[in-house]
Amino acid sequence: MPPTLPDAALLARCKARRDQLARHMAAAGGGVALLPTAPEVLRNRDVDYPYRHDSYFYYLTAFTEPQALLALQANAAGQSRSVLFCRDKNAEREIWDGYRWGPEAAREAFGFDAALSIDSLDAELPKLLADQPAVWWPFAVHKGFETRVEGWLAAVRAQARNAVTAPHTQHDVCALLDDMRLFKDDDELGVIRRACAISAQAHVRAMQACARSVRQPPPQGLREYHLEAELLYTFRQHGAQSPAYGSIVAAGANACVLHYRAGDAAVRADDLVLIDAACELDGYASDITRTFPAGGRFSGAQRDLYAVVLAAQAAALDACRDGARFTDPHDAALRVLAQGMLDFGLVPRDTAADVDAVLATGAYKRFYMHRTSHWMGMDVHDCGDYAEPGQAIDILPDGSRKRPARILRPGMVLTIEPGLYVRAADDVPAAFHGIGIRIEDDVAIRAAGQPCEVLTADAPKTIEAIEELMRG
Repeated sequence: MPPTLPDAALLARCKARRDQLARHMAAAGGGVALLPTAPEVLRNRDVDYPYRHDSYFYYLTAFTEPQALLALQANAAGQSRSVLFCRDKNAEREIWDGYRWGPEAAREAFGFDAALSIDSLDAELPKLLADQPAVWWPFAVHKGFETRVEGWLAAVRAQARNAVTAPHTQHDVCALLDDMRLFKDDDELGVIRRACAISAQAHVRAMQACARSVRQPPPQGLREYHLEAELLYTFRQHGAQSPAYGSIVAAGANACVLHYRAGDAAVRADDLVLIDAACELDGYASDITRTFPAGGRFSGAQRDLYAVVLAAQAAALDACRDGARFTDPHDAALRVLAQGMLDFGLVPRDTAADVDAVLATGAYKRFYMHRTSHWMGMDVHDCGDYAEPGQAIDILPDGSRKRPARILRPGMVLTIEPGLYVRAADDVPAAFHGIGIRIEDDVAIRAAGQPCEVLTADAPKTIEAIEELMRG
Protein backbone atom coordinates (compact mmCIF):
# COMPACT_ATOMS: atom_id res chain seq x y z
CA MET A 1 0.00 0.00 0.00
CA PRO A 2 1.22 3.57 -0.60
CA PRO A 3 2.94 5.47 2.22
CA THR A 4 1.01 8.20 3.99
CA LEU A 5 0.79 11.25 1.77
CA PRO A 6 2.13 14.48 3.30
CA ASP A 7 -0.71 16.61 4.60
CA ALA A 8 -2.34 19.15 2.32
CA ALA A 9 -0.82 22.07 4.25
CA LEU A 10 2.73 20.82 3.61
CA LEU A 11 2.03 20.27 -0.08
CA ALA A 12 0.56 23.78 -0.31
CA ARG A 13 3.69 25.22 1.33
CA CYS A 14 5.89 23.37 -1.16
CA LYS A 15 3.85 24.79 -4.02
CA ALA A 16 4.14 28.29 -2.52
CA ARG A 17 7.92 27.83 -2.22
CA ARG A 18 8.18 26.79 -5.87
CA ASP A 19 6.20 29.89 -6.82
CA GLN A 20 8.46 32.08 -4.68
CA LEU A 21 11.58 30.57 -6.23
CA ALA A 22 10.11 31.15 -9.68
CA ARG A 23 9.56 34.83 -8.85
CA HIS A 24 13.18 35.18 -7.73
CA MET A 25 14.32 33.52 -10.96
CA ALA A 26 12.05 35.78 -12.98
CA ALA A 27 13.63 38.86 -11.40
CA ALA A 28 16.93 37.67 -12.86
CA GLY A 29 15.48 36.96 -16.30
CA GLY A 30 13.99 33.50 -15.79
CA GLY A 31 15.22 30.09 -16.83
CA VAL A 32 15.09 26.51 -15.60
CA ALA A 33 16.07 25.28 -12.14
CA LEU A 34 17.24 21.70 -11.77
CA LEU A 35 17.22 20.20 -8.27
CA PRO A 36 18.12 16.54 -7.80
CA THR A 37 17.47 14.62 -4.63
CA ALA A 38 20.28 12.84 -2.80
CA PRO A 39 21.69 9.61 -4.25
CA GLU A 40 21.54 6.31 -2.44
CA VAL A 41 24.92 5.56 -0.87
CA LEU A 42 26.51 2.13 -0.61
CA ARG A 43 27.52 1.20 2.94
CA ASN A 44 29.28 -2.03 2.06
CA ARG A 45 28.83 -4.84 -0.41
CA ASP A 46 25.14 -4.66 -1.44
CA VAL A 47 23.87 -2.80 1.62
CA ASP A 48 23.02 0.90 1.41
CA TYR A 49 23.07 3.46 4.19
CA PRO A 50 19.55 4.39 5.36
CA TYR A 51 18.25 6.75 2.71
CA ARG A 52 17.74 10.43 3.43
CA HIS A 53 16.42 12.85 0.80
CA ASP A 54 18.18 16.08 -0.21
CA SER A 55 16.95 19.01 1.88
CA TYR A 56 16.64 21.50 -1.01
CA PHE A 57 14.65 19.01 -3.07
CA TYR A 58 12.36 18.09 -0.17
CA TYR A 59 11.81 21.77 0.69
CA LEU A 60 10.21 22.26 -2.73
CA THR A 61 8.51 18.88 -3.21
CA ALA A 62 7.90 16.89 0.04
CA PHE A 63 8.85 13.89 -2.11
CA THR A 64 11.09 11.38 -0.31
CA GLU A 65 11.91 8.70 -2.90
CA PRO A 66 15.46 8.40 -4.26
CA GLN A 67 16.27 8.80 -7.96
CA ALA A 68 14.24 11.94 -8.48
CA LEU A 69 14.75 15.45 -9.86
CA LEU A 70 12.65 18.60 -9.95
CA ALA A 71 12.76 20.84 -13.02
CA LEU A 72 11.18 24.26 -12.47
CA GLN A 73 10.67 26.53 -15.48
CA ALA A 74 10.13 30.24 -14.81
CA ASN A 75 9.71 32.95 -17.42
CA ALA A 76 10.46 36.63 -17.00
CA ALA A 77 6.81 37.28 -16.09
CA GLY A 78 7.07 34.94 -13.11
CA GLN A 79 4.93 32.18 -14.61
CA SER A 80 6.21 28.74 -13.72
CA ARG A 81 5.85 25.04 -14.51
CA SER A 82 7.08 22.21 -12.32
CA VAL A 83 8.13 18.82 -13.68
CA LEU A 84 9.03 15.89 -11.43
CA PHE A 85 11.25 13.11 -12.72
CA CYS A 86 10.91 9.97 -10.60
CA ARG A 87 11.11 6.18 -10.74
CA ASP A 88 8.57 4.23 -12.76
CA LYS A 89 6.21 1.80 -11.10
CA ASN A 90 7.90 -1.59 -10.90
CA ALA A 91 5.99 -4.43 -9.25
CA GLU A 92 9.05 -6.67 -8.89
CA ARG A 93 11.24 -4.01 -7.24
CA GLU A 94 8.36 -2.99 -4.96
CA ILE A 95 8.43 -6.53 -3.53
CA TRP A 96 12.01 -5.90 -2.43
CA ASP A 97 12.19 -2.17 -1.76
CA GLY A 98 8.68 -0.98 -1.10
CA TYR A 99 6.09 1.20 -2.76
CA ARG A 100 6.93 3.54 -5.63
CA TRP A 101 4.63 6.37 -6.54
CA GLY A 102 5.44 6.38 -10.24
CA PRO A 103 5.15 9.54 -12.38
CA GLU A 104 1.38 9.57 -12.88
CA ALA A 105 0.42 9.09 -9.23
CA ALA A 106 3.19 11.40 -8.02
CA ARG A 107 2.03 14.22 -10.27
CA GLU A 108 -1.53 13.99 -8.99
CA ALA A 109 -0.70 13.36 -5.32
CA PHE A 110 2.06 15.95 -4.90
CA GLY A 111 0.66 18.66 -7.16
CA PHE A 112 3.22 18.96 -9.96
CA ASP A 113 2.32 20.28 -13.39
CA ALA A 114 3.88 17.21 -15.00
CA ALA A 115 5.83 14.10 -14.04
CA LEU A 116 8.04 11.90 -16.16
CA SER A 117 10.17 8.81 -15.76
CA ILE A 118 13.65 9.40 -14.36
CA ASP A 119 14.84 7.12 -17.17
CA SER A 120 13.82 9.81 -19.67
CA LEU A 121 15.97 12.50 -18.04
CA ASP A 122 18.67 12.68 -20.73
CA ALA A 123 16.07 12.83 -23.48
CA GLU A 124 13.71 15.31 -21.85
CA LEU A 125 15.98 17.84 -20.14
CA PRO A 126 17.52 19.20 -23.37
CA LYS A 127 13.95 19.93 -24.48
CA LEU A 128 13.23 21.81 -21.25
CA LEU A 129 16.49 23.77 -21.52
CA ALA A 130 16.08 24.72 -25.17
CA ASP A 131 15.74 28.48 -25.75
CA GLN A 132 15.94 29.21 -22.05
CA PRO A 133 18.09 32.18 -20.90
CA ALA A 134 19.66 30.46 -17.88
CA VAL A 135 19.97 27.24 -15.95
CA TRP A 136 19.93 27.23 -12.16
CA TRP A 137 21.30 24.29 -10.20
CA PRO A 138 22.94 23.64 -6.78
CA PHE A 139 26.66 24.27 -7.20
CA ALA A 140 29.06 21.96 -5.34
CA VAL A 141 26.30 19.97 -3.64
CA HIS A 142 25.99 16.76 -5.65
CA LYS A 143 29.26 15.31 -6.87
CA GLY A 144 29.22 14.82 -10.64
CA PHE A 145 25.99 16.74 -11.24
CA GLU A 146 27.90 19.51 -13.00
CA THR A 147 28.98 16.93 -15.60
CA ARG A 148 25.38 15.95 -16.21
CA VAL A 149 24.35 19.59 -16.60
CA GLU A 150 27.11 20.13 -19.14
CA GLY A 151 25.93 17.05 -21.02
CA TRP A 152 22.37 18.38 -21.24
CA LEU A 153 23.63 21.79 -22.35
CA ALA A 154 25.83 20.17 -24.97
CA ALA A 155 22.77 18.36 -26.34
CA VAL A 156 20.99 21.72 -26.67
CA ARG A 157 23.99 23.38 -28.32
CA ALA A 158 24.07 20.57 -30.85
CA GLN A 159 20.77 21.91 -32.19
CA ALA A 160 22.18 25.35 -32.98
CA ARG A 161 21.73 24.90 -36.75
CA ASN A 162 18.04 24.40 -36.10
CA ALA A 163 17.92 27.86 -34.48
CA VAL A 164 17.77 26.39 -30.97
CA THR A 165 19.74 28.29 -28.33
CA ALA A 166 21.17 26.99 -25.09
CA PRO A 167 21.09 28.84 -21.77
CA HIS A 168 23.90 31.39 -21.82
CA THR A 169 24.30 31.71 -18.04
CA GLN A 170 24.38 29.37 -15.06
CA HIS A 171 23.35 30.37 -11.54
CA ASP A 172 23.70 28.69 -8.16
CA VAL A 173 20.09 28.06 -7.13
CA CYS A 174 21.26 27.68 -3.53
CA ALA A 175 21.86 31.43 -3.39
CA LEU A 176 18.08 31.88 -3.65
CA LEU A 177 16.98 28.86 -1.63
CA ASP A 178 19.38 29.46 1.26
CA ASP A 179 17.78 32.78 2.06
CA MET A 180 14.30 31.31 1.74
CA ARG A 181 15.15 28.43 4.08
CA LEU A 182 16.80 30.72 6.62
CA PHE A 183 13.39 32.12 7.64
CA LYS A 184 11.12 29.44 9.09
CA ASP A 185 7.35 29.83 8.89
CA ASP A 186 5.01 28.90 11.75
CA ASP A 187 4.54 25.34 10.51
CA GLU A 188 8.27 24.75 10.26
CA LEU A 189 8.77 26.16 13.74
CA GLY A 190 6.07 23.82 14.98
CA VAL A 191 7.91 20.78 13.64
CA ILE A 192 11.21 21.99 15.10
CA ARG A 193 9.53 22.53 18.50
CA ARG A 194 8.28 18.94 18.45
CA ALA A 195 11.71 17.64 17.48
CA CYS A 196 13.26 19.64 20.30
CA ALA A 197 10.72 18.30 22.80
CA ILE A 198 11.53 14.70 21.83
CA SER A 199 15.26 15.37 22.07
CA ALA A 200 14.84 16.98 25.49
CA GLN A 201 13.00 13.86 26.70
CA ALA A 202 15.89 11.76 25.41
CA HIS A 203 18.41 13.78 27.42
CA VAL A 204 16.29 13.44 30.55
CA ARG A 205 16.07 9.69 30.02
CA ALA A 206 19.84 9.41 29.51
CA MET A 207 20.56 11.37 32.70
CA GLN A 208 18.17 9.21 34.70
CA ALA A 209 19.55 5.99 33.22
CA CYS A 210 23.07 7.11 34.05
CA ALA A 211 22.16 7.82 37.66
CA ARG A 212 20.48 4.41 38.05
CA SER A 213 23.34 2.55 36.41
CA VAL A 214 26.01 4.25 38.49
CA ARG A 215 24.14 3.17 41.63
CA GLN A 216 23.48 -0.35 40.28
CA PRO A 217 25.92 -0.97 37.40
CA PRO A 218 25.08 -3.54 34.70
CA PRO A 219 27.33 -6.65 34.67
CA GLN A 220 29.73 -5.17 32.11
CA GLY A 221 29.70 -1.76 33.78
CA LEU A 222 28.06 1.38 32.43
CA ARG A 223 29.37 2.29 28.96
CA GLU A 224 28.86 5.27 26.70
CA TYR A 225 26.89 3.14 24.26
CA HIS A 226 24.36 2.30 26.98
CA LEU A 227 23.47 6.00 27.18
CA GLU A 228 23.38 6.29 23.41
CA ALA A 229 20.86 3.45 23.36
CA GLU A 230 18.58 5.42 25.70
CA LEU A 231 18.71 8.37 23.32
CA LEU A 232 17.96 6.35 20.20
CA TYR A 233 15.11 4.50 21.93
CA THR A 234 13.46 7.76 22.92
CA PHE A 235 13.83 9.28 19.45
CA ARG A 236 12.06 6.37 17.77
CA GLN A 237 9.56 5.82 20.56
CA HIS A 238 8.19 9.32 20.01
CA GLY A 239 8.06 9.15 16.22
CA ALA A 240 11.32 10.79 15.12
CA GLN A 241 12.67 9.15 11.99
CA SER A 242 16.36 9.25 12.93
CA PRO A 243 19.08 11.09 14.82
CA ALA A 244 19.78 14.48 13.25
CA TYR A 245 23.53 13.68 13.40
CA GLY A 246 25.89 11.15 14.93
CA SER A 247 25.32 11.12 18.68
CA ILE A 248 28.18 12.32 20.88
CA VAL A 249 28.26 10.57 24.26
CA ALA A 250 31.59 11.37 25.89
CA ALA A 251 32.58 10.36 29.42
CA GLY A 252 35.42 12.04 31.29
CA ALA A 253 38.29 13.31 29.16
CA ASN A 254 36.57 12.09 25.97
CA ALA A 255 34.43 15.24 26.24
CA CYS A 256 37.50 17.25 25.25
CA VAL A 257 37.25 15.71 21.75
CA LEU A 258 34.71 17.91 19.97
CA HIS A 259 33.45 15.33 17.47
CA TYR A 260 33.80 12.27 19.68
CA ARG A 261 31.32 9.48 18.88
CA ALA A 262 29.67 7.30 21.51
CA GLY A 263 32.02 4.39 22.14
CA ASP A 264 32.62 1.63 24.65
CA ALA A 265 34.43 3.75 27.23
CA ALA A 266 33.38 3.14 30.82
CA VAL A 267 31.33 5.81 32.59
CA ARG A 268 32.66 6.27 36.12
CA ALA A 269 30.80 7.85 39.00
CA ASP A 270 33.20 10.82 39.21
CA ASP A 271 33.07 11.57 35.46
CA LEU A 272 31.26 14.37 33.75
CA VAL A 273 29.29 13.06 30.76
CA LEU A 274 28.80 15.29 27.73
CA ILE A 275 25.93 14.30 25.44
CA ASP A 276 25.43 16.15 22.16
CA ALA A 277 22.52 14.36 20.51
CA ALA A 278 19.13 15.14 19.02
CA CYS A 279 16.57 13.79 16.60
CA GLU A 280 15.27 14.63 13.16
CA LEU A 281 11.50 14.79 12.78
CA ASP A 282 9.68 15.11 9.46
CA GLY A 283 12.75 16.54 7.76
CA TYR A 284 13.75 19.04 10.50
CA ALA A 285 16.61 18.79 12.96
CA SER A 286 17.08 19.59 16.62
CA ASP A 287 20.44 19.96 18.42
CA ILE A 288 20.99 19.72 22.19
CA THR A 289 24.09 19.34 24.35
CA ARG A 290 23.99 18.73 28.07
CA THR A 291 26.83 17.95 30.46
CA PHE A 292 26.10 16.26 33.78
CA PRO A 293 27.88 14.39 36.58
CA ALA A 294 27.56 10.63 36.14
CA GLY A 295 27.27 10.16 39.89
CA GLY A 296 24.60 12.82 40.27
CA ARG A 297 26.62 15.60 41.94
CA PHE A 298 29.13 18.03 40.49
CA SER A 299 32.53 18.04 42.19
CA GLY A 300 34.09 21.37 43.16
CA ALA A 301 36.15 21.85 39.98
CA GLN A 302 33.35 20.52 37.78
CA ARG A 303 30.87 22.85 39.45
CA ASP A 304 33.16 25.86 39.05
CA LEU A 305 33.69 25.40 35.31
CA TYR A 306 30.09 24.40 34.68
CA ALA A 307 28.88 27.60 36.32
CA VAL A 308 31.13 29.60 33.99
CA VAL A 309 29.75 27.90 30.87
CA LEU A 310 26.18 28.28 32.10
CA ALA A 311 26.74 32.00 32.73
CA ALA A 312 28.29 32.34 29.28
CA GLN A 313 25.24 30.72 27.71
CA ALA A 314 22.93 33.01 29.67
CA ALA A 315 24.83 36.04 28.36
CA ALA A 316 24.64 34.70 24.81
CA LEU A 317 20.90 34.03 25.07
CA ASP A 318 20.32 37.56 26.35
CA ALA A 319 22.18 38.91 23.30
CA CYS A 320 20.14 36.78 20.91
CA ARG A 321 17.38 39.17 19.83
CA ASP A 322 15.77 40.70 16.78
CA GLY A 323 18.11 43.34 15.36
CA ALA A 324 21.26 41.94 16.96
CA ARG A 325 24.12 40.62 14.85
CA PHE A 326 24.75 36.89 14.50
CA THR A 327 28.13 37.41 16.20
CA ASP A 328 26.70 39.19 19.26
CA PRO A 329 25.85 36.00 21.21
CA HIS A 330 29.34 34.64 20.55
CA ASP A 331 31.00 37.85 21.70
CA ALA A 332 28.87 37.92 24.87
CA ALA A 333 29.65 34.29 25.72
CA LEU A 334 33.34 34.74 24.97
CA ARG A 335 33.78 37.54 27.50
CA VAL A 336 32.26 35.42 30.28
CA LEU A 337 34.37 32.41 29.34
CA ALA A 338 37.51 34.52 29.19
CA GLN A 339 36.87 35.89 32.67
CA GLY A 340 36.39 32.36 33.94
CA MET A 341 39.68 31.29 32.39
CA LEU A 342 41.42 34.08 34.26
CA ASP A 343 39.60 33.42 37.54
CA PHE A 344 40.54 29.73 37.61
CA GLY A 345 44.06 30.04 36.28
CA LEU A 346 43.54 28.41 32.90
CA VAL A 347 45.02 31.56 31.38
CA PRO A 348 47.71 32.97 33.71
CA ARG A 349 47.42 36.68 34.34
CA ASP A 350 51.06 37.17 33.42
CA THR A 351 50.03 35.97 29.95
CA ALA A 352 46.88 38.07 29.71
CA ALA A 353 46.08 40.59 32.44
CA ASP A 354 42.37 41.00 31.73
CA VAL A 355 39.51 39.83 29.53
CA ASP A 356 40.41 42.20 26.70
CA ALA A 357 43.93 40.80 26.65
CA VAL A 358 42.63 37.22 26.61
CA LEU A 359 40.51 38.08 23.58
CA ALA A 360 43.18 40.11 21.81
CA THR A 361 45.87 37.43 22.17
CA GLY A 362 43.54 34.54 21.35
CA ALA A 363 44.61 32.77 24.54
CA TYR A 364 41.03 31.55 25.00
CA LYS A 365 41.24 29.35 21.88
CA ARG A 366 43.15 26.69 23.76
CA PHE A 367 40.03 26.02 25.85
CA TYR A 368 37.24 27.30 23.59
CA MET A 369 37.99 26.70 19.94
CA HIS A 370 34.61 26.80 18.21
CA ARG A 371 31.91 29.36 17.55
CA THR A 372 28.85 29.74 19.77
CA SER A 373 26.16 29.37 17.11
CA HIS A 374 25.13 27.96 13.76
CA TRP A 375 21.87 28.06 11.82
CA MET A 376 19.53 25.09 12.27
CA GLY A 377 16.58 23.82 10.28
CA MET A 378 16.24 21.03 7.76
CA ASP A 379 19.95 20.41 8.24
CA VAL A 380 21.45 20.51 11.71
CA HIS A 381 24.08 22.89 10.34
CA ASP A 382 21.56 24.63 8.17
CA CYS A 383 22.09 26.76 5.11
CA GLY A 384 22.05 30.56 5.14
CA ASP A 385 24.61 33.31 4.81
CA TYR A 386 26.31 34.38 8.04
CA ALA A 387 27.02 37.84 6.61
CA GLU A 388 24.36 40.49 6.04
CA PRO A 389 23.60 40.67 2.32
CA GLY A 390 23.92 43.98 0.59
CA GLN A 391 26.05 45.71 3.22
CA ALA A 392 29.39 47.29 2.42
CA ILE A 393 32.50 45.33 3.34
CA ASP A 394 34.43 46.86 6.24
CA ILE A 395 38.11 47.59 5.65
CA LEU A 396 39.96 47.00 8.93
CA PRO A 397 43.04 49.03 10.04
CA ASP A 398 45.38 46.24 8.94
CA GLY A 399 43.87 46.34 5.44
CA SER A 400 41.91 43.10 5.80
CA ARG A 401 38.28 42.93 4.72
CA LYS A 402 35.37 41.91 6.90
CA ARG A 403 31.75 41.39 5.92
CA PRO A 404 29.24 42.62 8.55
CA ALA A 405 27.55 39.74 10.38
CA ARG A 406 23.97 38.82 9.61
CA ILE A 407 21.25 40.71 11.43
CA LEU A 408 18.99 38.38 13.43
CA ARG A 409 15.35 38.51 12.36
CA PRO A 410 12.14 36.73 13.42
CA GLY A 411 11.89 33.24 11.96
CA MET A 412 15.60 32.49 12.17
CA VAL A 413 16.61 29.45 14.23
CA LEU A 414 20.11 29.02 15.63
CA THR A 415 22.01 27.23 18.36
CA ILE A 416 23.65 28.76 21.42
CA GLU A 417 26.45 26.43 22.55
CA PRO A 418 29.41 27.78 24.54
CA GLY A 419 31.87 25.35 26.11
CA LEU A 420 35.16 24.79 27.88
CA TYR A 421 37.53 21.91 27.13
CA VAL A 422 40.54 21.42 29.38
CA ARG A 423 43.04 18.84 28.23
CA ALA A 424 45.62 17.69 30.76
CA ALA A 425 48.84 19.70 30.60
CA ASP A 426 51.61 20.68 32.99
CA ASP A 427 50.71 24.36 32.84
CA VAL A 428 47.00 23.79 33.60
CA PRO A 429 45.68 23.39 37.17
CA ALA A 430 45.37 19.65 37.80
CA ALA A 431 41.87 19.92 39.27
CA PHE A 432 40.52 20.82 35.82
CA HIS A 433 42.32 18.15 33.78
CA GLY A 434 40.06 16.20 31.45
CA ILE A 435 36.97 18.32 32.02
CA GLY A 436 34.91 19.04 28.91
CA ILE A 437 31.66 21.01 29.19
CA ARG A 438 29.23 22.26 26.57
CA ILE A 439 25.67 23.53 27.03
CA GLU A 440 23.65 23.88 23.84
CA ASP A 441 20.12 25.03 23.16
CA ASP A 442 18.16 25.80 20.02
CA VAL A 443 16.49 29.19 19.83
CA ALA A 444 14.07 30.98 17.53
CA ILE A 445 14.23 34.73 17.04
CA ARG A 446 10.97 36.47 17.90
CA ALA A 447 9.58 39.92 17.15
CA ALA A 448 11.31 43.10 18.30
CA GLY A 449 11.34 43.61 22.05
CA GLN A 450 10.89 39.92 22.85
CA PRO A 451 13.61 37.56 24.06
CA CYS A 452 14.44 34.62 21.88
CA GLU A 453 12.37 31.44 22.31
CA VAL A 454 14.45 28.63 23.81
CA LEU A 455 13.05 25.61 21.99
CA THR A 456 14.97 23.06 24.06
CA ALA A 457 14.15 24.40 27.52
CA ASP A 458 12.68 21.05 28.63
CA ALA A 459 16.18 19.60 28.98
CA PRO A 460 17.46 20.55 32.48
CA LYS A 461 20.69 22.54 32.56
CA THR A 462 21.07 24.37 35.85
CA ILE A 463 23.23 22.66 38.45
CA GLU A 464 20.28 22.39 40.83
CA ALA A 465 17.88 20.98 38.22
CA ILE A 466 20.36 18.38 36.99
CA GLU A 467 21.28 17.19 40.48
CA GLU A 468 17.62 17.03 41.52
CA LEU A 469 16.70 15.02 38.41
CA MET A 470 19.50 12.54 38.97
CA ARG A 471 18.63 12.12 42.65
CA GLY A 472 15.15 11.14 41.55
